[in-house]
Amino acid sequence: MKVVDMHCDTISELYRKRKNGSRESLAENSGHVDLRKLKAGDALVQNFALFVNLGKTEHPWEDVQGMADLYYEELKRNEERIAPVCRYEDIARNHKEGKISALLTVEEGGVCQGRVDRLEDLYRMGVRMMTLTWNYPNEIGYPALNAWHYGNGDALCCENGADEEPPVPFYKKADREHGLTEKGREFVEKMERMGMIIDVSHLSDAGFYDVLQLTKRPFAASHSNARAVSPWVRNLTDDMIRELSKRGGVIGMNFCPDFLTEVQPGKENPGTIEAVVRHIKHIAKVGGIDCIGLGSDFDGIEGHRELPDFSHLPKLADALFQSGFKEDEVEKIFGKNVLRFYKEVL
Repeated sequence: MKVVDMHCDTISELYRKRKNGSRESLAENSGHVDLRKLKAGDALVQNFALFVNLGKTEHPWEDVQGMADLYYEELKRNEERIAPVCRYEDIARNHKEGKISALLTVEEGGVCQGRVDRLEDLYRMGVRMMTLTWNYPNEIGYPALNAWHYGNGDALCCENGADEEPPVPFYKKADREHGLTEKGREFVEKMERMGMIIDVSHLSDAGFYDVLQLTKRPFAASHSNARAVSPWVRNLTDDMIRELSKRGGVIGMNFCPDFLTEVQPGKENPGTIEAVVRHIKHIAKVGGIDCIGLGSDFDGIEGHRELPDFSHLPKLADALFQSGFKEDEVEKIFGKNVLRFYKEVL
C-alpha cells in the first residue's frame, strides 16, 4: 500500500552525524529511514524535515542551508530512485518514473530569525512546509512545550531523548495564552499566499487558534496525535481536530510512544501498534476519516518497538484491517488524504 509520510528527521540526523565524522547516507543508514527501508515500506512520498534545535546552535539560518545542501547532495547521488517535489504534479511524474518523491520541509520557523523575506529563500530552496515552532518560543510564536522552562529541549520527551519528569507533569500544561506574535501573523499570512504549508505541530493551543482565525486554506499538524487518548499537549484536543478537519487539513500520526500512551514516570514506554490504532480510531470518530494521515517522526524519536523503521509500516495497515477499517479507509490514512491536501495547497 502506497505510503505518504509527512514527517521524518532523517536529513537532520545525517547532517549531525556527518559533523561527527560519519559517512552514513540516505541510500542506507542505521536510522529509521533510508532508501532501502522506504522501498520495503512502499513509500510514495516522504517529507524530509530540516530540523534545527535553537538551543544548540548560534547560526540557525546557516544550519538549515547546510542541511538543504546535504539533502540535494543525497538526492543527486540517488537520482534513479528518489526525486524532489515542488508541485503536486511532480508526485505523479516521479511515480510514473519509478521514483519515490521527496518533499522538503523545515521544522522550526525560528531559522528565519524573524525575517519574513527568508520564506522566499526557503521556497526557492524547495521547502513546501514549515513547522512554525519547535520546543522554544521564537519570533513567530510560542510552542506547546517550552524547553526554556523545563531545561534542555532534549529532555522534553522521547522525541529527542528522555529525562526525569519535573514534579508537576509539564506535558499536561496547555498554553492557551501565548500564541502567534505580530511577526508570526505576517509569516502565516505570507505562507498562505505563497502556497507553503502551515504546520501547527509543536505550536501552543493559543497559536493553533490564531492560525485558524488568520487563514482560509487548509493547514496541517504533520506529526501530532489525539490529546483525549494521551494527554501530552503536543497532541490535539478534540475541538482542534474538528476545526482542522472542517478546514480540510490533515493530521499525521506520530509514532513517539510518549505521545501515544501515557505511562508512569520511570516506566518503559516502548510503543505499540495498538496505540497508534487507538489514536486513529478516536480521530476518525471526532474529525472523520478524511483528516488522518501519517507523520511518523522517524529519526526524530528514539524508537517504537513494533514499528522500528519505515519498512515495518505494512504491519500498521494489517492492524487497521483487523480493527475493522475498510480498504479505502486505510488507503486514505496511508496516503490519499495527504495527497488530496497537497493537491489543494501546494
